This record gives sequence, structure tokens and C-alpha cells, in this order.
Amino acid sequence: MTPSDASHSRWSDLDRPPLNVPALRRGLLRPDGLWSALDVVDATGSTNSDLAARADGLTEGTVLVAEEQTAGRGRLDRTWTAPARSGLFFSVYLTPGAVPVQRWGWLPLLTGVAVATGLARSAGVDTALKWPNDLLVTVGTEERKAGGILAERAGDGVVIGIGLNVSLREDELPAPTAASLALAGAVSTDRETLLRGVLRSLEQWYGKWRAADGDAAASGLQEAYAAGCATLGRTVRAQLPGDRTLTGEAVAIDGDGRLVLSAGDGLREPVSAGDIVHLRGAGGGLT
Repeated sequence: MTPSDASHSRWSDLDRPPLNVPALRRGLLRPDGLWSALDVVDATGSTNSDLAARADGLTEGTVLVAEEQTAGRGRLDRTWTAPARSGLFFSVYLTPGAVPVQRWGWLPLLTGVAVATGLARSAGVDTALKWPNDLLVTVGTEERKAGGILAERAGDGVVIGIGLNVSLREDELPAPTAASLALAGAVSTDRETLLRGVLRSLEQWYGKWRAADGDAAASGLQEAYAAGCATLGRTVRAQLPGDRTLTGEAVAIDGDGRLVLSAGDGLREPVSAGDIVHLRGAGGGLT
């Protein structure tokens, strides 16, 4: 093997080995479980786009993982890129079926709770949730973004994408406000352990939510999200559709998963979509 060949080997970074697909399938695919298929590709533009394009032929519980994403997407069409095998980049396909469609908006919030719960168990990292879909960790005294969630309607269901920085070093971060589990002091950065932990947690929370017909209060989801939400209790600026901006204190997550802001005039307004900037609160900085 020439030096050039070695630099492109999937084992060229020994700190970032490839995922063991047979082991993941053995650990996650069960006849009575949610996860029905799991594939890992070396690289793709976006796992969300790949699953959405195949949605009409997918069974619920299909999981697609990429060792590297070259055109990963976040909210508002922001890009998400990272070195190969430095994180977890995957999408799942869910068909909530009998759950009323108006309750499907809870799915990205449910996924956030599931990821935070799974990482607490498998990585020993306290992950906070920034409404509606950012995953925050603490590095030193700073609150930084380590991952994000993107949910999209596709076929008869929803494709949910999760991007999570695992082993990125400080000099590899895309922005000073970004972070990784390693920088947050994770006790484990083994991606197979983390992926199993997150998917098992997602299966548990999704099962509770479906059993309650998507009722976030009855399933315990609304309470769990509020408990882990770093946005609540802070002054925030919501950049809303139509170039409208609203500033106020985030005081609640309502039954529809909306963020409720209290403005200076005492009025409360629910926000269902928008870009949220933390102005002050825990940590004191802008996020």
C-alpha cells in the first residue's frame, strides 16, 4: 500500500475505527423491537435525504448511518459537516400510524429527550436541550452545541436525522460555539456504544408516546422535555417566519410542543417555529 493509499484507508485514523455493522444489527434488530433494518454507508450527502427519497418503500424502524456526511442539513438549510467517523450521523424512519398528525410535531422534541437520556447512560454526559432541536453540552463553563435534530415528513411517516459530534478535537470544530462529547468529558466515545444507547432510548420513548396516542403529558414526554430544556427560564430572541422578531422570557413548553414566551407587557405568546437565540441565563452567554 502506498502512503497515498494509506491516507485514504478506512483505518487511517486509528482513534476513529469504522462501525461494526454485524454487531450493531445483532444488538438492535429484534423481531419484537422497533428497529427493523440498519445500514451503514461510508459516505453520503445526507442520510435524511437518502431515506426520504426511499420513504414509499421503507418499513418503520429503518436506520441509515453514514460514517461521513458531505451535505448534512440542519434547520433552515444550514450545513452540517465533520471529519469521517468523528461523530454519529444517522436517520430513522418512523410511521406513527394512529397518532393524530397534529401531535407529530412532538417527534423532534421526543428525539431530543431520547438522545439526552441515552447519552447520560452511555457517555456519562449531561446533555441539555435548546428548543426546538439543538443538543448542548458544557465545556469548561461554556454551553456549546454538540448536535442537532432534523425531522421531515416523508411518505406516510417522518424521517428524523440526528447529528452528534463525538470525538472532534478543538481544532476541528466548525465554530467556537460548537463542541463534542469528548470535549465535554464523556466517559466513553465508542460510537457503537453511543449509537446503541441512543437508539434503545429512542425506542423506549417512542413506545411510551405511541401508547399514549401521542399525548405528550400522559406519556411523560412534556415533563421530561421541560426538565431538560436549557431554553426555559431564559431571555430569548425568537426570529420568526416573515422576518418577525419576538423577545421575551421562555416560560413553558405547551401541550403542542410550542415554546411559550412572556413579553414585557405580560402577554404570553406560543412560538411553533423559529430560530431561537439565548440572550442570557445559565452560563450568561449568547447561544
